[in-house]
Amino acid sequence: MSIELTSLNPEQKKAVEEINGPCMIIAGAGSGKTRVLTYKIAYLIDKGINPVNILALTFTNKAADEMKERVIQLCSNSVNHLWIGTFHSMFARILRNEGEYIGFSRYFSIYDTTDSTNFIKAIMDSHNISTEKFNPKSIQGTISNLKNKLIYPEIFSTMAQTFYEKKVDAVYRDYQAGLLKNNSMDFDDLLLKPIELFGKFPEILDKYQERFKYILVDEYQDTNRAQYEVLRMLALKYKNISVVGDDAQSIYKWRGAEIQNIFDFETEYKDVKIFRLEQNYRSTKKILNLADDVIKNNKRRIEKKLWTDNIKGEDIILIENSTDREESDRIAKYIQNEIHNKKINFKDFAILYRTNAQSRTIEDSMRQYNLPCIIIGGIRFYQRKEIKDILAYLKIIINESDNESMMRILLLCEGIGKTTIDKLLNKSEKENKSIFDCLKLLDKTDDFSQRIRNKLIELLNFIFKYKYLKDEMSVSELVRGVIDEIGIIKNLKQDETVESEERINNINELLSAVAEYDDTNDKSNLTGFLEKVSLVSDIDELDNKKNAVTLMTLHSAKGLEFPVVFITGMEEGLFPVSVSLDKEDDIEEERRLFYVGITRSIKKLYITFSNLRYRFGNPSYQMKSRFIKEISPDVFSENIKFHIYDKFKGHEKKDIILGMYGKQKSIKKFSKKREIEDEGIIDDKFPEIRKGVNIFHNTFGNGKVISTSGKGLEKKAEIYFDEVGMKKIILRFAKFRVV
Repeated sequence: MSIELTSLNPEQKKAVEEINGPCMIIAGAGSGKTRVLTYKIAYLIDKGINPVNILALTFTNKAADEMKERVIQLCSNSVNHLWIGTFHSMFARILRNEGEYIGFSRYFSIYDTTDSTNFIKAIMDSHNISTEKFNPKSIQGTISNLKNKLIYPEIFSTMAQTFYEKKVDAVYRDYQAGLLKNNSMDFDDLLLKPIELFGKFPEILDKYQERFKYILVDEYQDTNRAQYEVLRMLALKYKNISVVGDDAQSIYKWRGAEIQNIFDFETEYKDVKIFRLEQNYRSTKKILNLADDVIKNNKRRIEKKLWTDNIKGEDIILIENSTDREESDRIAKYIQNEIHNKKINFKDFAILYRTNAQSRTIEDSMRQYNLPCIIIGGIRFYQRKEIKDILAYLKIIINESDNESMMRILLLCEGIGKTTIDKLLNKSEKENKSIFDCLKLLDKTDDFSQRIRNKLIELLNFIFKYKYLKDEMSVSELVRGVIDEIGIIKNLKQDETVESEERINNINELLSAVAEYDDTNDKSNLTGFLEKVSLVSDIDELDNKKNAVTLMTLHSAKGLEFPVVFITGMEEGLFPVSVSLDKEDDIEEERRLFYVGITRSIKKLYITFSNLRYRFGNPSYQMKSRFIKEISPDVFSENIKFHIYDKFKGHEKKDIILGMYGKQKSIKKFSKKREIEDEGIIDDKFPEIRKGVNIFHNTFGNGKVISTSGKGLEKKAEIYFDEVGMKKIILRFAKFRVV
């Protein structure tokens, strides 16, 4: 049966039918890129391509699952052997099969960011590197960025120059060696290790080149250097690679994504065929007009013009607020009005912000106005303590070399303290064995008292028991057995607190997740389940069935859509964020992020900013974002209503609708006061400290002033230091000099 393509527009149809050779599909926001990808996979199968020879890669489990479901609906042929998944899950699958060639067993653990950071902290302690002066999370982020750029420890050792870089160098070398010893990989290794594997063993590369003769990649603009390289290696033989992306939605530079990859695709593949999907099926004309007007300010972009047959739509509402608290309250009131007037659901609303810290006041207002909400990007389900405790037991059952999981378990065991754990860890390092292997040799050492020895033997027998049972029972039965035997629910019940009740609910939810995994996977096993939960992202945990307002960062919102969207905190230094203000490339990425936020909206868009916001515990006078100022007068007058919220005189005034340059007397006095303070006229004891000034601090070294706030003796400065990153200091207490 042939795949019916009549539902596709002409450009979509041409992109689907082009199956041989390199193909780049520039897909504007809301232009049906997922539809094109799924149709293209189905079309390949319909044309006789064996599903075994197709590899489709995306960035979230949510997107991968959606793609699989659509392909199954389109294809009458079997698609059981089709590989569709995230980069990390697909290459983890290859490494399970081939990892032994580079020193890993198929049962390797996957460290999430928390595991990696904890491991790095332990390494820092062993090197006597202060975790007060050097944040382990920052070092973890630096190492992750190095890996994304294919900078290995031996290469970085020749590059490290600053005091901070030399500390990272010492940690990075031990970190990679420790991961190998623990039979573990972090997220970045899931991309790095295939490159190492294919480079060292050409016959394995050839095997997978023959296997994956057709490669399709979603969100290509979000690929990093490692992803670019591993795709290049796999596609080198047949060059049947189709990538879908939009340079205007490249917003992940901070985690290693390189927009240059999409610009370079034409250079890498000379005979590439390019298709542009410019018809938007999501948003109204007014929303698209604004999006186009925003993104045209970027110099580095692939030319395209989004258009739509959708209705002109409602005006975009731009709201000026006196404070961030009023901004949050106002959003809540608008949601109440929209629900009352249009009879829509809570889940139709999304509130987007640049930083997670902004969610606090918004959440408070949601609660005050009795509006249900869910926050994406808080403590994720699989990061909660009780869940990570259980997962540590499950990981050690699979991978006995995982010292991080073993130490977590030992800390949970009643009667086993830090002294015992330190002894085991020292023994492990001295004898170059895992802690588990050291425990197996307990009868050959007298390092522990009989009481401690009995405790350790009891733990060892527990692990051995479940290592045997993992092949004899379902994953669901095994996990339930582990939870019952370690007594975690029993102990929580004894607490009789609201928190303990919540933790019990979380454990029951984990059991539900395991049962669902068992039911939906024909070849379910504990390794597969642990891999699945290790690779869960924030968006994968978004519950679309829950009727609640969604709160999330703009980065998390990419790929989603909502009938009504609020983009909040449109203020200079917040959006664009202050660390991006000095580089044009960073400003362009922030502008792309604004574009992504705008194009999440289907019917109605609100944009808000405040004149005063509490930041770092202090009131800070804010300036309207440059992105608002950039909106052209024509687009503004035809698409946007400007609302001012006036509460300076102790009472609310009715919203007024103004033109772009409208003024209101009640805010003039406040605005003038802001101008005077911004210019440093009032009692500035440190006039030389202003944005862009370079300084030398006696403790933190060389730095650059990003912004200032306050006045007189309370004047503060946000300073980015070369060695320790961003710091906020009170100038009168600081020892520094202007460079």
